Amino acid sequence: MPLKNTGTEQLIKDTAKRLLFAEGKLHATTQEIADAAGVNRTGLHYYFRSRDQLVAAIFQDALQGLSQRLDECMLSGQPFKAKTERMIYVFLKELMAYPYEETFLITEINTYGKKLVANIQSAPVKTYLVEAATAMEEGLIDKTNPIHFLMNLFSLLSYPLIMAPLYKKMFKLTEKEFQQLLDERAQVIMNVLFRK
Repeated sequence: MPLKNTGTEQLIKDTAKRLLFAEGKLHATTQEIADAAGVNRTGLHYYFRSRDQLVAAIFQDALQGLSQRLDECMLSGQPFKAKTERMIYVFLKELMAYPYEETFLITEINTYGKKLVANIQSAPVKTYLVEAATAMEEGLIDKTNPIHFLMNLFSLLSYPLIMAPLYKKMFKLTEKEFQQLLDERAQVIMNVLFRK
């Protein structure tokens, strides 16, 4: 069997990622993805036998990228507050570029269960939680279970983007106005989480 052209395979995955994560077309068909990638559906099926196989590959890439960004932030040598601020910046940048990625990941995890996240490493998270506990003792952040601190951080980052269509409608925000709120979000999150 001849070697597969990984350039075409990557093009298909990148196109699917754009459609799903950037444009919010979470139910895009293989035909729509093939058309957008400029390949025929037979070509797409050469690399990915089914839509489920393509979605699984995209999911794994997205989860791996998320884990890598998280690890890099959590294991940096910066002080806890600076590390957290960096994590907020990195995640907001990614979330703004791909506003539907979180929705996609949550949907896939809820649909297919724990097996999708079985390979996530928790060592960087454990290290970060120890640092959060130390920051609590130092009075930098409120005392609580450090897990609550991290869940609050992720919620403050993700929820506004997951709910963006509703918020734009509810608050009668233009795309530009909503983007301005997101630009302000990093400082708002830091003010909510940190005492000083």
